[in-house]
Amino acid sequence: MHYVYVLECADGTYYTGYTTDVERRVAEHDAGEGAKYTRGRTPVDLRHVEEFETRSAAMSREHEIKSLSRSEKERLVEDGTPQ
Repeated sequence: MHYVYVLECADGTYYTGYTTDVERRVAEHDAGEGAKYTRGRTPVDLRHVEEFETRSAAMSREHEIKSLSRSEKERLVEDGTPQ
């Protein structure tokens, strides 16, 4: 399976990423081995996960989430709806 996830960083910002193993990837972010963006913003908190059967579907959704406004991302992590 393929996953898109949203993290809340220690500074209150959101980070959206793609992975095939959410638990491992979150641990990498917390250890400072994840994306450059999250390295100085640990610890991170997993706030939202979506599952997809194909990598392309997951990557498309990752792009959609990254395009959302801050308020839309807040709504997504609170109740699962982007609008």
